[in-house]
Amino acid sequence: MSEASVSSAPDRRDLTAAQRNAVAELLRVSPVADELGRRFAQAGHELHLVGGSVRDALLGRLGDDLDFCTDAHPDQTLRILKGWAESTWETGREFGTIGAQRTGLRLEITTFRAESYDRVTRNPIVEYGTNLVDDLKRRDFTINAMAVSLPEHRFTDPYGGLEDLAARVVRTPGTPEESFGDDPLRMLRAARFVAQLRFTVHPAVRAAMAAMATDLDRITAERIRDEFTKLLCGADPITGLRLLVDTGLADRFLPELSGLKLEIDEHAQHKDVYEHTLTVVANAIRLEAGDCDFVLRMAALMHDVGKPATKAVGSDRRVSFHHHEVVGARLTKQRMKALRYPKDVTSQVVKLVGLHLRFYGYGRGEWTDSAVRRYVTDAGDLLSRLHKLTRSDCTTRNRRKAAQLSADYDALEERIARIEAEEDLARVRPDLDGNAIMELLGVPPGPIVGRAWKHLKEVRLERGPLDRDEAEAELLRWAREEGLTS
Repeated sequence: MSEASVSSAPDRRDLTAAQRNAVAELLRVSPVADELGRRFAQAGHELHLVGGSVRDALLGRLGDDLDFCTDAHPDQTLRILKGWAESTWETGREFGTIGAQRTGLRLEITTFRAESYDRVTRNPIVEYGTNLVDDLKRRDFTINAMAVSLPEHRFTDPYGGLEDLAARVVRTPGTPEESFGDDPLRMLRAARFVAQLRFTVHPAVRAAMAAMATDLDRITAERIRDEFTKLLCGADPITGLRLLVDTGLADRFLPELSGLKLEIDEHAQHKDVYEHTLTVVANAIRLEAGDCDFVLRMAALMHDVGKPATKAVGSDRRVSFHHHEVVGARLTKQRMKALRYPKDVTSQVVKLVGLHLRFYGYGRGEWTDSAVRRYVTDAGDLLSRLHKLTRSDCTTRNRRKAAQLSADYDALEERIARIEAEEDLARVRPDLDGNAIMELLGVPPGPIVGRAWKHLKEVRLERGPLDRDEAEAELLRWAREEGLTS
């Protein structure tokens, strides 16, 4: 793609930078893309790099997954790919898409589309189109409705996507009502682009999102989950989350988030839970070591969702939220199950929500070494994330209080490190294994062994490591109390 190929675009510095990005990115993949374009041309067909691939090239972030569109139908595409692609797949064939791989690039080639939607399930009625411009019009946003022809590198932008990209705005090719009516998930995708790309939505798009939020109910939980996960893992999820709440979209699949906007009256002041939660998410992101830690971010988002159900005002007019971590863990499990998150991911988030208050009280000097052992053992392999979540949860504006909480947690981490060095807390086990228990008690494998093992683990947590004689004496003492020995 040359500078001249986008000469019709507005003469602005940011557009020129976008053009330079695209040149560099397309040169990287052009040996494969241009070669494929020539094969389609020789067969009498068009081929265009399109959609997110063009957008990302202009942003200087083109990956190894490339999207193309063509006037060739799937059978014709397969014939063109035969002998050239290292592999092909047809999982998207019913939507006109053929997949292929070549020299480390994943290619998806889709026949021009002009489908309509049934407006009930969002299922498209697939109809093949006949030209590029109509194909681009059916795409979700203008920034995804640009194309580069191959191998000529001719730039096509009939709906002003390049200018919207420079302005960092999300706008639809046609009316947003028409676009969202076709596929309501596009409303959530708009919020996702806000979070991922730090864009804003056009006022007309925002208004349509608010007016049509209930249409999101037509979308499957799995598709909503995938878009929401991308949003939460974006560079600026806070702005995306605010957009979801302000437009009412969050009410359709994550009502607990909107529910955090508790009324604050002059007689029973308490922290703004909604704003506090968004601050905790932002704090957690700053503590990430590298890529997005979805479990940590989701736990930060959900950690206080139990507060609305547990809010109480005492006789002294003070507000309390007793056991909100327990209620919050239950609500988190229910919501993530409804969104079809994997069980292992859900269990980790739920565990962090349930543990996020455990630290408070440590600074009063009430924790014994036994309490520290239980804290570490209960957190298990989530201990590092629990450290980050607990630190993120400190959002007080009182500098002295914030400094004290930070110092208290520093002290707890130092104490954990000391005890870990002495006792290998990461692998707390009873001082006798199952075989030793069976031998000493003269019992076969079964429930008794499990009960004995559990008791010895409790003793280990309470008293720390025991030597062999102490452990055997404790086991025999327990067995006598249980009536297992005389």
